[in-house]
Amino acid sequence: MSGADALSYRGAVAALTQRGRFGISMGLDRVERLMAEVGHPERDLRGALVGGTNGKGSVVAMTRSVLVTAGLRVGTMPKPHLVSYRERVAIDGDPISADAFAAAVARVLPAIDRVTANVGPPTEFEALTAAAITELGRQRVDLAIVEVGMGGRLDATNVLDLGVAAITNVQRDHEAYLGNTLTAIGGEKAAIIKPGNLAATGASGRGLRPIRNRCERLGVPLRRAGSRQPYRATLRDSDWDGIVLDARTPSRDLADLRIGLLGAHQADNAVVALALLEALAERHRIVVDEPSIRRGLAAARWPGRLELLDGARIGLGRVLLDGAHNPAGAAALARALDDLGLRRPTIVFGAMRGKKVHAVLRALAPIRPRFVFTRVDDPGAHQPAELARVWRKFAGSDAETAPTAAEALRRAAGDPVVVAGSLYLVGAVRGMITGTGEEE
Repeated sequence: MSGADALSYRGAVAALTQRGRFGISMGLDRVERLMAEVGHPERDLRGALVGGTNGKGSVVAMTRSVLVTAGLRVGTMPKPHLVSYRERVAIDGDPISADAFAAAVARVLPAIDRVTANVGPPTEFEALTAAAITELGRQRVDLAIVEVGMGGRLDATNVLDLGVAAITNVQRDHEAYLGNTLTAIGGEKAAIIKPGNLAATGASGRGLRPIRNRCERLGVPLRRAGSRQPYRATLRDSDWDGIVLDARTPSRDLADLRIGLLGAHQADNAVVALALLEALAERHRIVVDEPSIRRGLAAARWPGRLELLDGARIGLGRVLLDGAHNPAGAAALARALDDLGLRRPTIVFGAMRGKKVHAVLRALAPIRPRFVFTRVDDPGAHQPAELARVWRKFAGSDAETAPTAAEALRRAAGDPVVVAGSLYLVGAVRGMITGTGEEE
């Protein structure tokens, strides 16, 4: 089948998985060649590239919500998708249609075939990135706010130079690829900052050093967010509707600022978003007023990340979804559950191999969870019995296991039931709850 042939949604997904090889994107050569083959649509986009270990999706969600409230047309490239590949390209927060996704893939298939013939097949992520960038260019968005996949230096999204770069924080994750020190990991993430950019970060300590060094070397102004920094916040309240904080930036004070995302850690993400918004306003000459900031942050939503849903469709009460796939993310989840007054919550938990399962479970241990360990249908998933053995070894208590997510939910009891440990698991459960999936 040629790229010019009409594709169905399922046909587009099949074409991506067949042509794109499985693996981690570890270089820009193929994606740069893909961009050249389709006429360099990346050169027409402006906005921001957002990296970091944790919180980058939340920062993108907050920033996008404010910009849309301010009347701008905003494109994003969320990753990973939870239920449908359509989520990988969103306009004003809404995934594109199945037909639009299929057409976007069809436009880049001939380029993928030519690049494959010359230098070898791109990864699926590289192929998806090319399709998404091409579609955002076709959609003529005012701004593209793009989340980095992994690291930065060698990530396929780093083909973009959008004028602004933000790095939420630098913590330990993907160490086999990014290095085993915060300095090394920070260096990989700092590479998204390019000459002529404006930059913002919430990083601190050893992870901050390579970001500061790169900005100084390139002459890039750096906005810093965090305690005692120009962009800072004091948390006032945390409840099931989100958080309330008092924020300060060099240009304004924002008392009683409501953030529509759950968890005290979102205060850190919010000040990075505020720094990013001011950088965008300066670099791209847009106007973002205080009413847009307040309404946009209050309306911010980020699926699968401390997302509270009604589980009636699957016979449950409330269900709280959160990826929490690395130690820092798990610690943030534990704090959020404690702040919300949950005692001994039931957690349906699954994890992928290659993640620091011991450290993740140790971070959750202080809230004394009742685990139901399970797995998604993926060869890279841990077996439930393996997870139970790890938990028993250091917690000294047993846990239930279930062979599938559906069975785990049947065995779970509590309000809310928490689902965590893997975005693949979160996506599978979210599909059950919302009744959506890959049926297009």
